[in-house]
Amino acid sequence: MSTRIAFLKGHGTENDFVIVPDPENAIDLTPAAVVALCDRRAGIGGDGVLHVVRSAAHPEAEEMAAEAEWFMDYRNGDGSVAEMCGNGVRVFARYLQHAGHVAEGDIAVATRGGVKTVHIAKDGDITVGMGKARLPEGDVTVSVDERSWPARNVNMGNPHAVAFVDDLADAGDLLSPPPFSPAAAYPDGVNVEFVADRGPRHVAMRVHERGSGETRSCGTGACAVAVATARRDGADPAVTGTPVSYTVDVLGGTLVITERPDGEIEMTGPAVIVAEGEIDGDWLADAVR
Repeated sequence: MSTRIAFLKGHGTENDFVIVPDPENAIDLTPAAVVALCDRRAGIGGDGVLHVVRSAAHPEAEEMAAEAEWFMDYRNGDGSVAEMCGNGVRVFARYLQHAGHVAEGDIAVATRGGVKTVHIAKDGDITVGMGKARLPEGDVTVSVDERSWPARNVNMGNPHAVAFVDDLADAGDLLSPPPFSPAAAYPDGVNVEFVADRGPRHVAMRVHERGSGETRSCGTGACAVAVATARRDGADPAVTGTPVSYTVDVLGGTLVITERPDGEIEMTGPAVIVAEGEIDGDWLADAVR
């Protein structure tokens, strides 16, 4: 009998993930295995994989084990490792609740971007403490076809370039990464957000995620967009002492992003588990050969 590997499928504003519970870090989740799992025709399908591991069992997270029992070992759909995924953290927390590991209220989740504080509300929404944004200096430009726009460089534990456009269609098909300059601004690639205004403190965005292509939503991207929009609008909570919130429409739904005077950013939105089952270990072994 072939080996069976448990999995679940979940999404946060339609940013979807294959969830692989592996508390003791016993599964060799190679880049090729991630690509096979995320394949939407030949695999399960997803924008990425949430590898669920106890922090103490993972060499990259063991130093965080005293603060957070669980580590989100996140992988992009192309098999590459990512520092952080905001929608992924919400879905990760929903899985922990679904599996009975945690209850409603506050929990901590270890990520490569540090320990994140998560609140599971009774109404179903999940709020993630996303940390503080960094705003590196220097001009950045992103391009689509023959058009270019200035972009705000925002780092949320992973890099973002936020460009304001008149119409989201200006982003093109987003099948390939939008070119950016200077190359030195993002030596490891970048997530690119195109943003259009919808109303007071209300914007809509499309995103090309590094390693995944265009996705239906990007949590860290929504945070980067809110910060970039606030600065464009002349709002800086660190200066005014007043929190600022933006509603950010993504293709898969709506997120609410709040930046506090201390610089901490909170993201609130839904997270859903839609299925669970077993992966055929022989299929996975054949798929990665």
